[in-house]
Amino acid sequence: MFKQFVLVLVSLFSMAAFSVAHGQQDPIKNYRLAAGDAVRIKVFKHDDLTLDARVSENGNITYPLIGAVKIGGLTVADAERQITLGLARGGFVKDPQVTMILMQVRGNQVSVLGHVNRPGRFPLETLNTRLADVLAMAGGINPAGSDVVIVTGERNGNAFRKEIDFPAVFAGQNQDQNILISGGDVVFVSQAPMYYIYGQVQRPGSYRIERDMTVQQALALGGGINSRGTESGIRLHRKKTDGSVESISPESYDLVQPNDVIYVRESIF
Repeated sequence: MFKQFVLVLVSLFSMAAFSVAHGQQDPIKNYRLAAGDAVRIKVFKHDDLTLDARVSENGNITYPLIGAVKIGGLTVADAERQITLGLARGGFVKDPQVTMILMQVRGNQVSVLGHVNRPGRFPLETLNTRLADVLAMAGGINPAGSDVVIVTGERNGNAFRKEIDFPAVFAGQNQDQNILISGGDVVFVSQAPMYYIYGQVQRPGSYRIERDMTVQQALALGGGINSRGTESGIRLHRKKTDGSVESISPESYDLVQPNDVIYVRESIF
């Protein structure tokens, strides 16, 4: 009994030293295992104890000599210690040095909602999955989707929220905004800002506001002024911050704002 106790102490010391030396440098060691994750377990100088396993729904794996081991919810480093203790307590291996390799991440999922082509929940197959990868899983942003993508979740125990100008990522302006996605994150794509056009135009209706869109471009998207309309009869109705609506005669180069209503009057001649 005393011998087994000494073995446990030696094992704990070995694992603590390993964690100090490597744990802070390897974020995988801090990953919390979940159901569906695939791991490979190795014991130094004991190839016969190498095991490929997948974490069950109740968080367990079955390991040679020690049987069922609950590792779901533990970090990879803590799961290594759990198996180390099991081998040491049973006296199966003297001074066991256990290494756990994360082969596949299926326990963590991300939710993609809003204006994407295939909204839903998707597994994070690797720990370096980025925002662009997740949006690709969801089939990309649909035509009605906004350029701004909102990511919410948790980082280091704190609530996390970030708004990302997604097209700017690929324009080379904000490549660092293609952030890493964590399990439990929610990616939301809201509807793009819209403007409305009616009156004497070819195709009245509602349209998406493109980046830096002018009144002239907005009219062109609606097919332009028809034969009964007049450029001098263009009015723009815009809601102010106090809720009131102002009516202005815009210049062709003025920028369109969300929820603007453009009206083209009929020519009196």
